[in-house]
Amino acid sequence: MLKYAPIFAGKRLLRSEIPLPSHILAELEQKQLIRREAGLVTEKGRLTCRRCNNRDPFLIGSHLCAKCGERCHYCRHCLTLGKVSQCEPLFSWQGLIPQLPEVAESLSWSGALSAGQQRAAIAVKEAIRQQKQLLIWAVTGAGKTEILFPGLEQAFSEGKRVLLATPRADVVKELEPRLRRSFPRIAISALYGGSRDRHRYSQLVIATTHQILRFYRTFDVVIVDEVDAFPYSYDQSLAYAVSQAEKKQAARIYLSATPSQALRSEPLEVIKIPRRFHGFPLPEPRFSWCGNWQKHLKKGKLPAVLLRWLTEHLNQRKPILLFVPTVSFLHQATRLLQNDSYDAVSVHANDSGRHQRIEAFRQQKTAILVTTTILERGVTFPGVQVAVLGADHRIFTETALVQIAGRVGRSAAQPDGDVIFFHYGISQAMRAAKRHIQLMNQEASTK
Repeated sequence: MLKYAPIFAGKRLLRSEIPLPSHILAELEQKQLIRREAGLVTEKGRLTCRRCNNRDPFLIGSHLCAKCGERCHYCRHCLTLGKVSQCEPLFSWQGLIPQLPEVAESLSWSGALSAGQQRAAIAVKEAIRQQKQLLIWAVTGAGKTEILFPGLEQAFSEGKRVLLATPRADVVKELEPRLRRSFPRIAISALYGGSRDRHRYSQLVIATTHQILRFYRTFDVVIVDEVDAFPYSYDQSLAYAVSQAEKKQAARIYLSATPSQALRSEPLEVIKIPRRFHGFPLPEPRFSWCGNWQKHLKKGKLPAVLLRWLTEHLNQRKPILLFVPTVSFLHQATRLLQNDSYDAVSVHANDSGRHQRIEAFRQQKTAILVTTTILERGVTFPGVQVAVLGADHRIFTETALVQIAGRVGRSAAQPDGDVIFFHYGISQAMRAAKRHIQLMNQEASTK
């Protein structure tokens, strides 16, 4: 019966998530290899979801349940992962946990770390050894993934299990092949909505932050990538999920280019890297007034200053990433570009074909990629030039604009480029983002 351990170990699962017939499940329960517990419990007079810790009465729904025949409460907060309700228990493994191998010299990467990266890599190894918390505050393009390599190799040599949590599925898909190449002898799972790895028990798990709600007391090392990013920074249940996924004694490492003041105030060690791995400064954004861009779009026009900028870079055969604030504006801008014979396609969070279009843009099969903030982080396009149409829109926070500017100049072969914010009035977030980048460049120049 221990062959079923990889399905359950380190998780709390709904019946619908368990790919076993009922008689096998009953036998496992009879042998006390699995335990069932209520998904919703009453704590301090409030119904609480045991999976996501939601206790907000507005996010606890009720209905006449077809399963139990009663008025049944359920959690609306984590409903996309499957329904946790009063009559839907969570199952967890009580048997022996699968042993992970101690893999010596697992790293297959021939690159070299910069001085700043090396300093951070040593701190990561020490945090893993001492099972403590650490914040790596590194500019966009500092090479945060490579900073982790020595620490990951150390963890795998000791048979430890590692979680790398990141905010979006696009980033999981970008990290997975890189980590497989770098650690070819390590079992790796990539978890996001619709992925096929969910029933594997792997030594390294790369997952979107929502997926980690299923894990429980299983990871020796938890790395939270882009900790400032939505949804982690806006959803307290995801911070709860991190604390539940790690073992009681575990290392927790945060990675961010733009950590919040709250995180910086936490009592944890901070390693700051103000310089990119290739040593060149961060491209500083330019501001360009474009008139009332929303009115332009409603009239079926794009600002002339934007079109001139696009033409200038397209004539030099440079790929262009054009950010817009909303999906509605994205469709309008893309259609207008295509009507003017520009080679443009668009992507957004709910676009099922976005991964193919992103890859086509990466291979320079498309000249212009119009996007929402879905591509503000976690992606690299060599030689890309970046424009933001409507940079004064409220969706473009300081953090978002810093990340967007950070798409430019990431490769050593092409370490510079153009970042331009088209606006109808300079916002406080625009000023703050530019100042943030300038301060990082100043700090880098003194080290």
